[in-house]
Parts: sequence; C-alpha cells; structure tokens
Amino acid sequence: MTELRTNCPRDCYDNCGIVVRPGKNGRVIVRGDPEHPINRGTLCTKCATAYNGVWQDPSERLSIPLRRVGPKGEGAFEAISWDAALSEVAERTQQVIDKRGPQAVVHTHYSGTLSMLAFMFPMRFFNRLGATEVEPDSICNLAGHIAWSAMFGISVAGFDPRTAADSSCILVWGANPSHSGPHMDQHWLGEFDGAVVVVDPIRTDTAVRADLHLQPFPGTDAALAFSIVHELRALGAFDDEFIAAHVHGAPDVLPTIEACSPSWGEAQTGVPAEQIRQAAELYASGPALLWAGQGLQRQPTGANVMRAIGMLPALTGNIGKPGAGICYLNVAAALLGADFDELAGASLVDGEARKLNHIGLAGALEDPDRFGAMFSWNTNPLASAAEQLRLREAFRREDLFTVVVDCFPTDTVDYADIVLPAASFLEFDDLTFSYMNPIVGAQRKVREPVGDSLPNQEIFRRLAAAMGYDEPELHESDVVLIERLLDGLDLGFSFEELAERGHVYLTEDPFDYFADRRFRTPSGRIEIASASLSEVGLDPVPTPATDAAQPEGLFRLLTPASRWRLNDSHANDRTIGRRSGPPTVTVHPADAADLGIADGDPVHLRNGAGQITLATAIGDIAPRGVLVAYKGRWPKLEPGGCNVNALHEGNSADIEGCSAVHGTLVSLEPAR
Repeated sequence: MTELRTNCPRDCYDNCGIVVRPGKNGRVIVRGDPEHPINRGTLCTKCATAYNGVWQDPSERLSIPLRRVGPKGEGAFEAISWDAALSEVAERTQQVIDKRGPQAVVHTHYSGTLSMLAFMFPMRFFNRLGATEVEPDSICNLAGHIAWSAMFGISVAGFDPRTAADSSCILVWGANPSHSGPHMDQHWLGEFDGAVVVVDPIRTDTAVRADLHLQPFPGTDAALAFSIVHELRALGAFDDEFIAAHVHGAPDVLPTIEACSPSWGEAQTGVPAEQIRQAAELYASGPALLWAGQGLQRQPTGANVMRAIGMLPALTGNIGKPGAGICYLNVAAALLGADFDELAGASLVDGEARKLNHIGLAGALEDPDRFGAMFSWNTNPLASAAEQLRLREAFRREDLFTVVVDCFPTDTVDYADIVLPAASFLEFDDLTFSYMNPIVGAQRKVREPVGDSLPNQEIFRRLAAAMGYDEPELHESDVVLIERLLDGLDLGFSFEELAERGHVYLTEDPFDYFADRRFRTPSGRIEIASASLSEVGLDPVPTPATDAAQPEGLFRLLTPASRWRLNDSHANDRTIGRRSGPPTVTVHPADAADLGIADGDPVHLRNGAGQITLATAIGDIAPRGVLVAYKGRWPKLEPGGCNVNALHEGNSADIEGCSAVHGTLVSLEPAR
C-alpha cells in the first residue's frame, strides 16, 4: 500500500473522504482526501485525532471474545475463543427463547458506524430470531421523522446541497453545523453567496457567522415559526397557487397565523420583533432552503415544532423548484437505489415487528418476566440513554443474559456476560452513505483487524450459524452484498473502481426530491392538517404553543455536541480528553451573579433522575435560565462515574416514546 482512499462512517452530516498512507509498526496515517468535495483534504478535530490515536491502539481495543468472571459492572473478564463465545451465546439465547419466546430477547443499536453493511446487516439475525428491537431513532430524532413523514410524506428526502447555487437564503433551524457538520459549515454555508439565518437558543459558531441569528428561549420555536409565517403573509410571500394545488389544511391554520404578529412573537420567544421581520424578509426573497436540525425536536413539543416550521416552505411554495427545499435527513442512497429494507432482512420478520422505545428502556429491563437476554451493538446505551443510573441497575440483573459487540471496553461492555470484539471501519470493506449530500463512498480495508476482532456482519453470520439458522440471507458474503448494492445504485462500476475514485455523486446534476410536487401523504399534498397525527394525540394542525414557564429555581439544560465531542464515539481518546478539558456547565453571567458562583466553581446539577457535579463556565451563549453542558463522555472516565445523561429523566416528547432530552430541568447550586 502506498495510498488508499476510504470514507468516514461516523454519525455526521459530512461523510468525509479519507486518504490512508502506511505508517510505522503496523499503523496507518489517516488524513483528509483533498479530492473529496465536502472536506477538501481535512478531517475534523475529533476524527483526525482519534483515527490516528485510540482507533489504532491495540491496548485500547477489544481484541478477543470475553466472558464475565466478576460482578456485573466491574468489567472483570476472561479471554475465550470465538467458538466458545458463540456456543455460549447461542445456548443461553435459545434457553430464553424456549422459556419465554423470542420477544424476550431485546437488542439495542444505533449509529456507532454508518457504513451500510455494518449498520444494517446485523438486523437480519434479529429479524430471523424474532427479537424485540429498541427503536433506535427514539433516542434521537423520531418525533421529527413522524411529524415530517405525516406532513410531507417522507422525512428522509431532503434538498441536495448543490441546489444552494440557486438559493437566496438558507435557514438553519436547530442544527449545530459548526460541531456536527464542520465541513458543511466551513465550505457550504461559509461560501454561500446569499443570506444565512440561524435559529438556535445557543450562540454557536455557525450562529456567530450568520447574517442573522434568532435566539429564542428553548421551547418557543413553534411560536417563533408562527410569527415568521405571519410576517411572510404580510409581505405577500404566500404562494396562493401552490397552496391551492399542493397544500391540505391551510385554511384551518390561517386564523391562528393572523394573531401571531412579530410583537406577539417577541413576547412569546424573547426574539426581538425586528429580527422576526428581518428573518421573514430574507426567507421571502427566495428561493430558500430550510435545514431542520435533529436537536430541534428533542423537546417536549418537538413534533409540533417540526410541523410549525414546515409551514414556511409549504405556504411560500419553497419546495419542488431549484434553490428551494427542506432537509431533516437526506438519505439519498436509500432513495436512489440502495434497498436498505432488503439489506436489513425485512422479509425475515415473522409477523409484526416488535418494538420498544429508548424512553422507558430502563423500566422495561427492570421487569424479569419481560426480557431474559439483551444484545447491544453499534451503541453504548449506558453512556447515551435516558435514566442512566436506573438503566445501570437494570443492566446489573444477573438473570439478564447480556451480549455486547463493540470495538472498545465501554461502560456497557462492563455489564456484559459475553463481549464480542468488533473490527473498526479501517479493517474491512463496506460502503458509506451521507445523510446530507447525495454521495456514496467506498469504505476500504486499509489495515488488518486488531487481534481476533471481526466486522459486525461477520459476527452475526457466525451467530446465525451457531443458532442453526440456515436461511441464505443470513450467510451472504460482503462481496455479494456490496455488488448488489452497487447494482441497485446503477453507478456503472465495481467496488474496486469506486475504491480508486473514493466517492461518487449519485446524480450528475443537483437532484430535486420533490420536483413532481407529489407527496406521499393520503391526500397527495403537504398536510398541514393531519388525521394521522391526530390519532397519536397531536392537534389536527400545528399550534403556536410554548412550553410551560420554568418553575422558580430550576434551569433548562441543553446538551449539544462540542468541537471535540460529537457523541461518545471517541471519548476514550486521551488526546481528545486532554484538549477538550474537564466537563463544564455554562451559566449565564446574571444567573451566576444571583447564585454567587464564579468562573471555575464546582456546582451541583440535580433532578429526579440523578446528580452531577461540574465546573462552572460563565458565558452568555444562551439566554438567562438556560444551562449548556456538552455531551459525549464515557461515564466511567468521569469524576463521579456518570456523564450529563445522569440527568436525562426519560420524559417523552408530544409523541409518546420520543426523546425530549432538551426539555430537561435541573436545579443548580454551588458545591460548597
């Protein structure tokens, strides 16, 4: 090897291209691909550090199957062979199935890696088994998916960023590109010729550089949307022809819009009326793009908020034409030929799929009569899930047979009965996809796996064999799967040819997902009025509702990604730990003065879920009454043995089972 191209599979908007060169002592040197259109030769601070650090450090990786020898939670294991591990997993899983049925086996997973095979293929095993799946999106973005699927017919068809060449305005609402899509932030937004408007309660780096930053108090986004729409109507920006042909339910919401003037909006949200007018004027100059961030809907009325902001493109006709559109997630690969349902083995499901939400997972696992076996793969729930301390106790059950598949000895690994070591993305071939740009990349094996670790898909092939499952879908090779995916995408070349190129756009020209202006809703139109959402307890149309006022003495806690920590994927890299510093909570100067807190002082944050002690960072990046504590740490590496998710009470959004983590309320007091 002199130089090979691969692609980053992290859970990020960028999906960067990578160039790998040989290093010393079996290591490789990982750098950005200068020919990739998104990252243009650089990698973010997180991945550039970790991919050349902890991901290649054999002393930090899981390298051989392990069996627990001590109490759960202590991380005491003995090494065993793959044959012994697979045999024990199969035997004990079958015992649970024989005694309680397959639904008593539960598995949890998410986006630890987003390469297609490693992300999707293991589902074939669990679909064949008939296990209960913890709905992955319920920890992150499910309310938004439900809301926009009902409104627009689909939530994963977004705008092609290349269409910004025809736009006059990009409205970024509740996203944090500077930390969760840094190259899209630097190049795409940074080089945009039109106006960038950011709506975010936190003054992010993206917001600082924007032409206009609207900073509402958390929980007031729907009121702000209604106020902007009111001003759009006053400006004559409504597209009456588009509304008549393609929007259902507009008359039902117009009287409410009429009452939501900018001055009313200021009183509801804290955003000055003049800024509301400016935002409307910039959006009305159209064509305009609306980028709705996933963090936006992680609040008590998240689904209603998504519906409210969705009125902007619906009522101005900013969808289905060059330079216009919406984006929540843009999974172009699945829309343009890659059959993700087939890859996940949807046909193997016998009857109705069994689901469980992350919100309530701790309570469900506490019940010894409900679940007897747990599999965790591609995720680290004891770092990222709600009710952290309660969930930890549920994982401690001796009668809950627990299998964890991971690259590293995470907090969740410490509670496993059997640990199966996973290979990293540098150690096997796969395909990557972006959920922002319509790009597919080759993930190429550029080094040997650490020890006896195996790719996710190979682990679950072997588990299927150990369970005696002989369905052909469970044993297809990576080569066959990759070839079929490429055939579906109709790219016209092999994996080897794609690997030489590194990446490819799925369409030569910017693609408009709504060009035919046909929406996959019951009416075939954008449904501002939705019968399906009424059935799950929402109002028939969106409302300008705001969250209830905070009780005196409590603070709203927001936990976004930071420059060094997108999530907990690289939390064990020592360089990242050193450069990001100790965990802090940012407190508004006026709130700090009221409490007699100085910069650097330790403070206790408490609520019904738990307590955590953090150092104070005084700053006005958020409104008074709002605290900011960045996420992305392993509890066992932190003082006190917990991270900020110890405060996540597991409350649902306005759709049951969807995360409302950004609605968390805490008390704050000096740690004297």
